[in-house]
Amino acid sequence: MVVGVYGLGRFGSFWASLLAQHFTVKGFTRSGGRSVPHGVSWASEEEVLSCDALFLAVSISSMEQVVGRIASQISERTVVFDTCSVKLYPISVMKRILPKEVRIIGTHPMFGPDSGRNGVSGLPIVYCPVRVDEATASEWRSRFLNMGLRVSDLSPEEHDREVAYTQGVTHFVGRVLNDLGLKPSAISTVGYAKLLEIIEQTCNDPWQLFLDLQRYNPYTAQMRVALYTSLTKIKDRLESSLEDERGNGDPR
Repeated sequence: MVVGVYGLGRFGSFWASLLAQHFTVKGFTRSGGRSVPHGVSWASEEEVLSCDALFLAVSISSMEQVVGRIASQISERTVVFDTCSVKLYPISVMKRILPKEVRIIGTHPMFGPDSGRNGVSGLPIVYCPVRVDEATASEWRSRFLNMGLRVSDLSPEEHDREVAYTQGVTHFVGRVLNDLGLKPSAISTVGYAKLLEIIEQTCNDPWQLFLDLQRYNPYTAQMRVALYTSLTKIKDRLESSLEDERGNGDPR
């Protein structure tokens, strides 16, 4: 089994190194100057596109451009996976552009270089076999389980609806906390340390990922409205309570 990883950015390199513990992995990136992850062989674009399996580790916003450019070069025997943090959009792109004989499986590894740095055993990967025979879908489900991952079968819509909150809120709050300039403290509580962990797990990723999460998930706009509403409600309740205390003679 030879696996190709197309895109060796921060996540792509991490994902390729994980796959290399279980498969022969070839990697390709159009960005010059990147080092090849441990256990991964550098390959030409043509070689990567002819592998038994191809993982597209590119940004959500570049999916249509990349898929459109490589569609005619992908071997009919290759199983194509995306690794995007949203599912409806990239899967629709692959189904629309890739030749009908090319098998497609959507995935979202729910971890990255920071959250998975101590190992990925037990961490979830969302699995969406959308245009593939049952034998191949079952085979790859077993392979992910053998990697120690917890496989969650979800439809693309179920994924995006849930992730708009579980991941969308996390990345949004992480960016807000980072903008506040929070720093480690010798007297920090456990809760405060957890907030710093959120910053680390979200803000080491490029701004483009945050932007794509908010733009290409159809449910994040709803999440943002709910978040703003809750922030305003708590702020108004707090200010009302403080005003009542001052009116009752509290000098503070």
